Amino acid sequence: MTQKNLLVELFVEELPPKALQKLGESFAATLSSSLQAQGLANGSQITAFASPRRLAVHVTNVAAQAADKAISQKLMPAAVGLSADGKATPALLKKLASLGADESAVAKLKREGDVLFLDAVQAGAKLIDGLQKALDEALTKLPIPKVMGYQLQDGWTTVNFVRPAHKLVALHGSDVVPVSVLGLQAGRETQGHRFEASKPIITLRDADSYAEQLKTEGAVIASYAERRAEIARQLQAAAVKAGAHLKPIADEALLDEVTALVERPNVLIGQFEEAFLEVPQECLILTMKANQKYFPLLDASGKLTNKFLIVSNISPADPSAVIGGNERVVRPRLADAKFFFDQDRKKTLASRVAGLDKVVYHNKLGTQGERVLRVAAIAKAIGEQLGGAKLAQQAEQAATLAKADLLTDMVGEFPELQGIMGRYYALHDGLGQDIADAIEDHYKPRFAGDALPRNQVGICVALADKLETLVGMFGIGQQPTGDKDPFALRRHALGVIRIIVENDLDLPIYDFLIKQAFSIFPRELVGSAHLELLMFINDRFSGLLREQGNTAQEVDAVLSKNKLHLNLVNKQLIAVKAFARLPEAESLAAANKRVGNILKKAETKSVTVDITLLKEDAEQALFEALQNVTPKADKAFAAGDYTASLQALAALKAPVDSFFDKVMVNADDPALRNNRLALLKQLHDAMNRVADLSRLAG
Repeated sequence: MTQKNLLVELFVEELPPKALQKLGESFAATLSSSLQAQGLANGSQITAFASPRRLAVHVTNVAAQAADKAISQKLMPAAVGLSADGKATPALLKKLASLGADESAVAKLKREGDVLFLDAVQAGAKLIDGLQKALDEALTKLPIPKVMGYQLQDGWTTVNFVRPAHKLVALHGSDVVPVSVLGLQAGRETQGHRFEASKPIITLRDADSYAEQLKTEGAVIASYAERRAEIARQLQAAAVKAGAHLKPIADEALLDEVTALVERPNVLIGQFEEAFLEVPQECLILTMKANQKYFPLLDASGKLTNKFLIVSNISPADPSAVIGGNERVVRPRLADAKFFFDQDRKKTLASRVAGLDKVVYHNKLGTQGERVLRVAAIAKAIGEQLGGAKLAQQAEQAATLAKADLLTDMVGEFPELQGIMGRYYALHDGLGQDIADAIEDHYKPRFAGDALPRNQVGICVALADKLETLVGMFGIGQQPTGDKDPFALRRHALGVIRIIVENDLDLPIYDFLIKQAFSIFPRELVGSAHLELLMFINDRFSGLLREQGNTAQEVDAVLSKNKLHLNLVNKQLIAVKAFARLPEAESLAAANKRVGNILKKAETKSVTVDITLLKEDAEQALFEALQNVTPKADKAFAAGDYTASLQALAALKAPVDSFFDKVMVNADDPALRNNRLALLKQLHDAMNRVADLSRLAG
């Protein structure tokens, strides 16, 4: 079959920028995979295109018709299709006719068991039919954020799509494939840049000339990836031109968005009055990025300058008008930020706290004011535990003020700045660096890989804030279900884990943190979901540890024993890994599992061994080995050397194996039986201080 390259383009009105990349990838992937599934494209190279006004895909080596293929068509039971004398029944003849065969095919039917089959050759799909199917499927599966309805030119027909579509191109080599979609008939004409194309209509020569013709005749870089790379290149070049050591702010999401807003990028340099730099740079950066899609320029130390980069969609000979227009547009935005900052500083954070009583947090958990009191009480208790009275007082103060910036004009305009503005206002109020940093840091970590609070006060408040949320939501039955986690409880749990583990905090998760947090709430409000919350946190920790390269068995072995001191888990995992490499490990883990099963079934579990009842040589040898090994293992455990503690157990392999080979645990004599169970209980306790080694058994 003749193979040529295929180009399909849907020309539309401006697509939603935040969805453009996914729309382009989906359109190309679905259309090409459908062609491949129909046998029309084999070993093809796929190139996706996506610009603000087009979705397109180029597919190499597409056949005009797929190859025929042999099929075996199941017909019906032989008893239904054939009469007693072997002739075709009317039912079989009707079935054959529906498949394009006649009575002559009866002699060629195959019989598999009691079922009749017809071997036939299925004609390969023609490109026009296959492409129509692929195109329909590609549009159906597009991840459209919001569908809109619009009328076609006939004034009657309404179609639904992400944006009104105006042209459809389908070229197989230089030939038009006459498919249709959204009321459009395929042709070879498209349009270039809205303002800078050299001609209003571009007539494509063939599938392979698409990108080149759009660039030269249409002033459009059709490839999303190529356009993004070009913007990144121009940003760096413009930064160097703007001043030595300047660099554009790194923001992948912003780069993606501007790539989806322009068809031929042109990066220009703008600036604003230096007086605006008195406003915290986070405010200025956010307003430039969020509202204007500008790239602020930073100096070598990361400090904001009064220059910024504009990604324009036009390239006039004299760009001064474009630059001036953007500078005029950004100035009122920066002036608003300065006004908010100046106004907010007229009131202290402390004076705003009372206003939180009027802000609803949750209809069952009360106001933000009530929540602040709970967070402050938990933070105070954590501070007392970690550093005594002074830290407790600082943690309580920081927690009391941490949400006050929610009532400021700046955070009202830019919610993303909560905490950040609280820090600036705390410094203005003269509250000191530790308190100010804690107010900003109590939200940390906000996401995977985010920084942790930078000081002890921030650690106390961040833990308290996350624990209050977890306890409150678990207490009223708002646990995550499936993929739904509206209160980000999984993130809060991971935040608690990271703060404890990475700061090596000796704060028992259950006996202290969870119980302390629950005690702050009225019992009738949150009940007693203590263990449920502990299991939730353990599950998050287990997943995190597995992501870090630990096996499920290793993690399970440690977490099943350590439900309290999360800061010790990594040390215990290292010890378990080292133990697992010992030649004795497999045998000891299996024996440990066996001991555990025996003890579970035993009615009496005495822990005192009567040496006068140790009758067999093997049980005497095991007892003596335990007397030698246990003190060494316990000493290493007490010193925090978990690796040495576990490795000391290797000496038990031979006496343990001998014991199970030669000693009957469930002896008829109750005294002997209980004594041997007591010996096994001592063995079990000695082996499982660091981790439940039975979890390592296969």
